[in-house]
Amino acid sequence: MRILIAEDERDLNKILSKKLTLDGYAVDSCFDGQEALDYIESAEYDAIILDIMMPRKDGMEVLRTMRAAGNATPVLILTARDAVEDKVSGLDSGASDYLIKPFSFEELAARLRAMLRKSTGTAANTLAIADLVMDCSARTVSRGGVRISLTTKEYALLEYLLRNKNVVLSREKIEDHVWNFDYEGGTNVVDVYIRYLRRKIDEGHPVKLLHTVRGSGYVLREDK
Repeated sequence: MRILIAEDERDLNKILSKKLTLDGYAVDSCFDGQEALDYIESAEYDAIILDIMMPRKDGMEVLRTMRAAGNATPVLILTARDAVEDKVSGLDSGASDYLIKPFSFEELAARLRAMLRKSTGTAANTLAIADLVMDCSARTVSRGGVRISLTTKEYALLEYLLRNKNVVLSREKIEDHVWNFDYEGGTNVVDVYIRYLRRKIDEGHPVKLLHTVRGSGYVLREDK
């Protein structure tokens, strides 16, 4: 899943970007509100982590601009302000959640997972199709009860496919959600990782789950 971090504290921004990347997210980061709006207009994000106190445009202005434009991407507000009226203002302006600094990364990660569950209509931290199961909290994947070892990027790709199971996803859509702006790989990166993933989740199983839809893209579905 692709995340934007808009935080002007560079050390915090760097730490969050590193930890979320290690957790399998594709992460873009910026340091002021105007830059955040530029990123938001240029890419489709699954969630945004937004600091309130930023130069050029503050987080509240970014949030109101997003919502006025019809952008419903989940937003987690970060702020040092802990007054009730600040929380109410943020939530009423369209924030999905609110986190007070200082905070633990574990809490931020849990709140991020909760936002993604809500936005994709998933009630639990477990994603599944047929006998393929992903535990998003433990970051484990198994099929038929047998653990599957995935790289960080393979896991991210499978998570995106599972959150959109039965939906045909174009290569461009997949690339936009699983890779960030810094990626400098080949143009066939999606096809390459689909092949990697197919070998790991489908090889040896009579029921195939990962399908190519010629001319359209890929879909995770159970064909009986």
